[in-house]
Amino acid sequence: MIGNKITYRMADGIRIPGTWRHAFIRNGDYHLTDLFIYADGLIDCWGLVTLDEFEKKLRCGRVATELPDGGRASGHELAAWTFSEPRTWLTPELLLAEVRDTIDQLNDRPDSTERCLAAVDAFLADRTEERRAAARAAYLTIPRTQRHYALGDMDRKDWPLQVLLAGPGGQVDAWPDEPVTQETYDEAVAYFEDRARWIAERRSRVPADGPATSFAPAVHLPHSYPLKPSDDPGKQGLRHDYPAPVDVDGVTYPSVTHAYWALSTTDPDARAAIACAETTAAACGLADVTRRDGWEQARVSVMTGLLRAKYTQHPYLAEVLLTTGDATLIYNDADSGFWGDNAGLGRNWSGRLLELIRSELQARRAGIG
Repeated sequence: MIGNKITYRMADGIRIPGTWRHAFIRNGDYHLTDLFIYADGLIDCWGLVTLDEFEKKLRCGRVATELPDGGRASGHELAAWTFSEPRTWLTPELLLAEVRDTIDQLNDRPDSTERCLAAVDAFLADRTEERRAAARAAYLTIPRTQRHYALGDMDRKDWPLQVLLAGPGGQVDAWPDEPVTQETYDEAVAYFEDRARWIAERRSRVPADGPATSFAPAVHLPHSYPLKPSDDPGKQGLRHDYPAPVDVDGVTYPSVTHAYWALSTTDPDARAAIACAETTAAACGLADVTRRDGWEQARVSVMTGLLRAKYTQHPYLAEVLLTTGDATLIYNDADSGFWGDNAGLGRNWSGRLLELIRSELQARRAGIG
């Protein structure tokens, strides 16, 4: 189960999503650690391994699922202890099945639970014993530790599912000596019919405040060093160093970048020199003086104001920004991990602020606010 435990690793500049869970590694003693599972099928358990290699580590006990009484254990820089009557419900087969499910979930593929529920739907649509057997087989592929979560019902757990798959006269795990009655079976069928209606209603609901994520593919704004304006700048025009003059309090700067560095200092000579700098690189170099007090805390606000000025004073660039729709804007900045995304290692404040300005432009166009 992924839950909220989301992480990633970088591979060749690509962000590989992942999650983690606790595990014991046996290396003489038993060491409590985190098992990192990634969408590309690699698992980090004291070293990146493939799923097949991970299975071998499980089979030989390197990744431990059996914890012996009296075994010595430790959590790195946390504690050390000795097992006394330890109880564990995992086996190599169970942990491997859970990891496989996690990889499916990270890739938005149906995991064992979803495959089982699809088989149940097929049975409910055509209630033959052959389809019931197929659904029952799919249920048994769900890791035993996860079966009671299958319906997402913490009151009934997977009881209705067990009853449905057992059928009248069949048996369920919790009551092996009591056959399922017709009445109990009918209740399980009614449960699934109600569940199907509830799911249909939930899917048809329109979010009150719009989608949670973008429908458009992300737009990458790579490094560029434009020296002259263009009749058709495209997304290059969204770069802060694009030569679109910005008027700030009666002073005209060749670009947002020029204005940003000028405002970062109170030195009047440096400001004047920056305003006349031929390139943004030169402007940055001229700003290598004492930064004004509070700049680090104020710089996001300053940049927001400069971007508002740019896209107000240059409507054709505002149109370029609007054509990005609701896409996530990924802005690279060779000099700053604060302003740039930089292959997932930066904070991408430039991209985030451009999205804010775009939203303000859309609101203005719609007559909102």
